[in-house]
Amino acid sequence: MNIFRDLTVERLEEIVARFSRARIAVIGDFFLDKYLEVDPGLAEISLETGKTCHQVVRVRHSPGAAGTVVSNLAALGAGELFAIGFTGDDGESYDLRRDLAAMRCDTRHLFCDPDRMTPTYLKPRDRTDPSLAGEHNRYDTKNRLPTAPEVQRRLIASLDALLPEVDAVIAADQVEERDCGAITRQVAAALGERGKLFGDRVVFWADSRRRIAQFRHVMIKPNQFEAVAWENPPPDAIVPVDQLVEAVQRLRVAVGAPIVATRGEAGMLVSDPEPTLVPGVRLEGPIDPTGAGDSATAGTVLALAAGATLPEAAVVGNLVASITVQQLATTGTARPEQLVPRLKLWREQLGD
Repeated sequence: MNIFRDLTVERLEEIVARFSRARIAVIGDFFLDKYLEVDPGLAEISLETGKTCHQVVRVRHSPGAAGTVVSNLAALGAGELFAIGFTGDDGESYDLRRDLAAMRCDTRHLFCDPDRMTPTYLKPRDRTDPSLAGEHNRYDTKNRLPTAPEVQRRLIASLDALLPEVDAVIAADQVEERDCGAITRQVAAALGERGKLFGDRVVFWADSRRRIAQFRHVMIKPNQFEAVAWENPPPDAIVPVDQLVEAVQRLRVAVGAPIVATRGEAGMLVSDPEPTLVPGVRLEGPIDPTGAGDSATAGTVLALAAGATLPEAAVVGNLVASITVQQLATTGTARPEQLVPRLKLWREQLGD
C-alpha cells in the first residue's frame, strides 16, 4: 500500500487551470439551507400563550445537499453546471432556484412538482454567538412519500439528455427514506448502466447518506465506517487501515469502479491504481464539519474532470474540505486561490 505525497504546486496549478473547462451535472436531492438569525435581546412573551417569541432579524439561505456540491463546484470555478432533480411549487423552490442561478447553474432539469415539498433545513441561530453553540434545534422539511414513476423517468431522461454535454456526473443521495428522493433504486440502476457504457468518457461519482452500497459501475465515496459496514460507531472511532484496505478492495470488485473512502481528518484511501492512502490536512482550532463530504466530492470530481489521477484528485478534495470546515455556522466553500497555500501547508506537514 502506498502513501501519496507527490502533488507539487506546479501540478496543482496545472489542474486548477483546467477547472474552468469542466462541465458537471449534479443529480440528486436539492435542499434549501435556510438560516433564521435570532436576536435574543429582542425576545418577547406572547400575551396569548405566555411562550417566548424569538425575533428573527435576518434570513439567509443557500443551496443544501446536492446544492452544496454545486456551491462548491461554482466557488472553485467549474465551467458549466447542471442541476437534475425536483423541487416543490413553493417559496423555498423560488429561493433555491435563485441561489443556483446566481452560481451559473442551469436549472432547466430541476423540475417543479406541485405534489412535493422543496426539502429544507430550517436553522434558527443566535446571531450574537457565531460559534456552533449558537445554533438552535433544526427543523427539517422532507418528502416521505415515494417519488412518482413519472418523475423518476423524467430524471433519467434528463441524465441522458445531458450526458453528451458533460465531463462528470455526481449523484447526491441525501433523503434517508428509500425511494422518496431523487436517487431511487430505478435512478441508481440507470446511473450504473450509463456508468458502464460511458465511464471511459464521463466521470461518474456517487455519494449517499444511507445507501452507498446500492451503486454499480460508478465511483463511490463511502466513509471509513460505511466501507466496513460499521453502524453507529462511537465518537472518535477509527477503522484500522489494514481492515479498511481489505474492505475497499472488496468494494472495488463488487461495484466495478474505483472507491474513495474518506477518513475524516486523516484524509482518504483510494482504490486505484492500487490502494493508496492520501493524508489529510491537520488543522488547529474549531471546525464545523457540515458539508465537508460534499466539498470533498466537489474538489475530487472537479480535479478528475480536469485530468488529475485519482490520488491527485483526492488531495484536492482534502484541501477543499480542510478550507470549508474552518468556516463556522455555515456551509463553507473554497476558492481556487486558496488551494496552493493549503497544499504548501500539507506538504510542510508531510515533511517536505
